[in-house]
Amino acid sequence: MHFELAPPIGVGPLRIGMSRQAANNALDSLREPTAISPSDQAGQHIFRPSGLMISIGCARDQLESVELGRPSEPSDVVFFRGIDVFGLPAREVATRMSDVTAIAADDEDPASFVAPDLLLSFWRPFNGNDEPDDEQGYYFNSVLLARPGYYDGPSHR
Repeated sequence: MHFELAPPIGVGPLRIGMSRQAANNALDSLREPTAISPSDQAGQHIFRPSGLMISIGCARDQLESVELGRPSEPSDVVFFRGIDVFGLPAREVATRMSDVTAIAADDEDPASFVAPDLLLSFWRPFNGNDEPDDEQGYYFNSVLLARPGYYDGPSHR
């Protein structure tokens, strides 16, 4: 399945600002009925058969963030404007993103990147740009799409 990140709207049926119940239903609709993961947590996250993790964050009864974790198999692909965010090396994703919007290494975690105008953040545990065999650092492990104001301080929670 293809998932298109569409900030600040959402991804797939998950729309930023929708009610918690609607978000729960949308998340549930992304499960593969014939291969439900025992790791799924209703209203929190699911794991698709590819290994793609989809997690939702709600506050004040509204969906405020969606996080996707890198799949282990290519049957699920996550795109942003044609950029395969998990299939391309992290350095290449950041370079291609810079053609679209401002993107910079996170001040607190320089292996990760933030595109503040789009409210997208890309995470990996360490910078492994020169080690393609070390997938944990060579590729991004997760991407978070958030609502406007999400990063404005602790009061948003």
